[in-house]
Amino acid sequence: MKIIKNGNFAPWFRASIWVVGIGISLCSYFFLIEHLMFWGMIGGIVVASIGAYAEGANTLRLKPFDQTYKKARDSYDKHNK
Repeated sequence: MKIIKNGNFAPWFRASIWVVGIGISLCSYFFLIEHLMFWGMIGGIVVASIGAYAEGANTLRLKPFDQTYKKARDSYDKHNK
């Protein structure tokens, strides 16, 4: 099982990150008090937003974890020499 597939997170990993983030937020809300609840909610929202970002990038067919920029940079350097 690969976590990064075709320049983006694998579908199962994107969904699990999102679900874990929501779970952290809900558990913080129901089981923690005051400042701990606040920081738990913030942490859960951050984790869930990473999953949402990866899903949005996949929808737009972006590849945030791809290494093709290195190939482009190398081809540009060879072309200008």
